[in-house]
Amino acid sequence: MSELITAELVDLDLSATTKDAAARSLAERMVAAHRVTDLDGFLADVAAREAQMPTGLDGGIGIPHCRSEHVNAPTLAFGRSAAGIDFGAADGPADLIFLIAAPAGADDDHLTILSGLARRLMDPEFTAALRAGTDPAAVAALIRGEEPTPEAGGTEPETETAEADGSVPFRIVAVTSCPTGIAHTYMAAESLAAAGRAEGVEVTVETQGSGGFKKLDPAVIAAADAVIWAHDVEVREKARFRNKPLVDVGVKAGINRPAELIAEARRKAERGEIAAVSEADGGSGSGDGDVGGSGPDHAHFGVRLRTYLMSGVSYMVPFVAAGGLLIALSFAIGGYEIASAKSVADHFVWGEADSWAALLNQIGSAAFAFLVPVLAGYIAYGMADRPALVPGFVGGSIALTVNAGFLGGLVAGLLAGAVVMAIQRVPVHATLRGIMPVLVIPLIASAVVGFLMFIVVGKPIASLQNALTDWLNGLSGSNAVILGVVLGLMMCFDMGGPLNKVAYAFAVGGLADPTYGSLKVMAAVMAAGMVPPLAMALATTVRKKLFTKTERENGRAAWVLGASFITEGAIPFAAADPLRVIPSVMAGGAVTGALSMAFGATLRAPHGGVFVVPLIGEPFLYLLAIAAGTLVATALVVLLKGARRAAPDAAGEAGAAGSDDSRVTVAA
Repeated sequence: MSELITAELVDLDLSATTKDAAARSLAERMVAAHRVTDLDGFLADVAAREAQMPTGLDGGIGIPHCRSEHVNAPTLAFGRSAAGIDFGAADGPADLIFLIAAPAGADDDHLTILSGLARRLMDPEFTAALRAGTDPAAVAALIRGEEPTPEAGGTEPETETAEADGSVPFRIVAVTSCPTGIAHTYMAAESLAAAGRAEGVEVTVETQGSGGFKKLDPAVIAAADAVIWAHDVEVREKARFRNKPLVDVGVKAGINRPAELIAEARRKAERGEIAAVSEADGGSGSGDGDVGGSGPDHAHFGVRLRTYLMSGVSYMVPFVAAGGLLIALSFAIGGYEIASAKSVADHFVWGEADSWAALLNQIGSAAFAFLVPVLAGYIAYGMADRPALVPGFVGGSIALTVNAGFLGGLVAGLLAGAVVMAIQRVPVHATLRGIMPVLVIPLIASAVVGFLMFIVVGKPIASLQNALTDWLNGLSGSNAVILGVVLGLMMCFDMGGPLNKVAYAFAVGGLADPTYGSLKVMAAVMAAGMVPPLAMALATTVRKKLFTKTERENGRAAWVLGASFITEGAIPFAAADPLRVIPSVMAGGAVTGALSMAFGATLRAPHGGVFVVPLIGEPFLYLLAIAAGTLVATALVVLLKGARRAAPDAAGEAGAAGSDDSRVTVAA
């Protein structure tokens, strides 16, 4: 293994005055050392990474870095600038500049070295030694960890533990991640851990780096008093951290102000603020430390399958919302016939409403065209990480080509993830690892998935999709009402969780090729999804004494959330009292779903709540269905909470009356 940094990669008198010039100067040393094969291509990757987020850190440090196919060995170049170079840090220019280059398929050993450097940059003695060094070879050895810092003196720092006096420390679990998972991820982890030690707080960090991640022990999470997420990419498997006070910030905040984050976490815990993290937010990650993990380490297949599907649905929802609302607006302006208008690229009149309606319709249709490919791509991503995106998207596109629709996208995503996971288990020579995730895996997996979708499973799924469409169109009377009840129960059971997302995905899948039956389903699903937050908002208004101050404040926000079809607005109430809240809102959702189907209400928009009522068929009856379900849920939750409150009062009176009997107890 070549050394990460050598004397030739150290410039103690860096003359560059801009970050681009500094990156070029250090990259030229990498090219001369035969570590980088294409200077301009590599610098383009560095610039793309810099565009995502400035890489300047407080303390005079600039750390531009990237993963690039133009790098053939993990490499670090170091430059020291007397004048300082602006890398976007809040406290001014950087005089210590590290350029980190990692191959596209960097292995875990090198990533460990890079993460170790990132952690050492949090040590002021280490950075002081770098500023004082005069010999490039000695500085390179210091960075490699082969020489101790002069100030260290070979002694171990004194540490204190909160358990020394027998007390239990405040416990925090944290997740850190950045777009490349090389530097900021580990620097934030070290910064939080160091701040925790200084504050007497027990901080345990999960670094979700570029080589995957090793999940925190569930017991550690369960025992934690609060959670900190310092991240610039989506936290993987969020559902593990449900029902905990949460501080959610960017990764640089974890590096630059860890003590503030810890203090904020403690304040939220004292106030009892609980994060609304739904189970659908989990599972888009790579499982354990292996590339392309398979979700929870010890979960059975059903749990993993649900996680994969929820990953795809979560990424699909923004396309549904944007495309569906644009199409709905186009119908409101130009009528349903606007869908057959000519392309606005060929004919557009600025002063005509129909032209604007056609424009909105065609933009929305373009967004809608991504629904099935995005669903399939991110199901595959949830199973096997980034190498599975290409075959997943390809399979989803083929599902549309063969008219397999939404169901075809589900199957294509699962097939793509399974194929990639199988390929990843095949041992390969070290020289091929770099091109496996960017060339070999996408190539082979796309070919296999394409064959299966075109030749084997596509047509049978298309037949099933057509049968489902015919069944929906034929629903009437009691059958439609029963379906409305089932959809209402699913939407309100976990309020953003798996069942909720399955019902919602079933509804929006029909909007890609809308029929009367599918439009009724969409209407029932949105109506039922509005009931839980509206019911809790109403309950906190009419019976304030049954709720805490925090719940009453959440109730005011729930009015807006419910009206906007954000079912998650009821999660804080359900988390605090699930046995009374969840059955109540489920009953209300079932009533609303049944009435919506019975009234024949239709909806072309996949989101929007009351704000898209003008786009709803039978709008008055639709609002009546929502109101009825909300009243039912409110009455039940008030009744159940009132009974709970009356029980201790009655028990207390009985205890007072029977105080002479030492066996009488009062239940808390």
